[in-house]
Amino acid sequence: MIDELRALAVFAKTVEAGSFRAAASALSLSPSVVSHHISGLETRLGVALLYRSTRRLSLTSEGERLFDHAKTMLAAAEAGLNAIIEQAAEPTGKLTITAPAVLARGPFTADVAAFALAFPKISLFINYSDIRQDLIRDGIDLAIRIGEMADSSLKSKKLFDLTRRLVAAPGYLKNRPTPNHPADLLQWEWIGLKMRPNYKLLHSASGERQRIDFTPRITVDSIDAVCQLAAAGLGLATPPAFLVEDDLRNGRLCEPLPAWRVDTLGVYAVWPPNAARESLTYRFIQFLQSRRERGSHDL
Repeated sequence: MIDELRALAVFAKTVEAGSFRAAASALSLSPSVVSHHISGLETRLGVALLYRSTRRLSLTSEGERLFDHAKTMLAAAEAGLNAIIEQAAEPTGKLTITAPAVLARGPFTADVAAFALAFPKISLFINYSDIRQDLIRDGIDLAIRIGEMADSSLKSKKLFDLTRRLVAAPGYLKNRPTPNHPADLLQWEWIGLKMRPNYKLLHSASGERQRIDFTPRITVDSIDAVCQLAAAGLGLATPPAFLVEDDLRNGRLCEPLPAWRVDTLGVYAVWPPNAARESLTYRFIQFLQSRRERGSHDL
């Protein structure tokens, strides 16, 4: 089929150019190659397509019918190529993204809004969910994932670090000794998050590190629920900083060890390995990176 399509393109250009030599020049081929393609096409079809003389070419009736189809084929091919070229200049199409639910309230959604404003011809479908989806099976272009990346055939790129805070309600701290070190928290209650392991890593400005393992009495599958339960006085939690800024400001939550920080979590873009460099997936990733480099938000 490929040989026939190539021969059809040569045939159409020859008819338009009016001679083998002119067609050869337009196609950067030799006249003998042009003649070979057309002769081969005639042999495969079992008909004459062109009447040839030393001065001119003319179409047979079969040649006229085939030329009409060849022009339609080339016009469709040209329209397809032009559509891709136009997309490169002004991107169009649909981009399907899945992201953890926690990012719906954070700066990531501001990034999405900025992308949508910058590229109005791109349709976005975003699934905010803590259920990890299969990109290949579910036809997803891009996933945003938090935490360590498992080995897989998917491509990934770190976008930024998610800052967390160690928090608890003032009422929870009121009847407990003031902690001075993470080791003092070993027997305290923690609120578990289903998607995260039951341990915390804390570090000090001097570089000291402490791991705290715990068995939660309450485990939930929503970071928003973790924040609300912590504010209700049910234990310690380490939510993303942007989720608890207001609660820390108004006193609903406080930091029991302000000199210690929770380890950040990496936020990654993950996508299928066959995504083209010119795809909307790469364009979105580059957009996110440029926003971070310009300091458009702080996590």
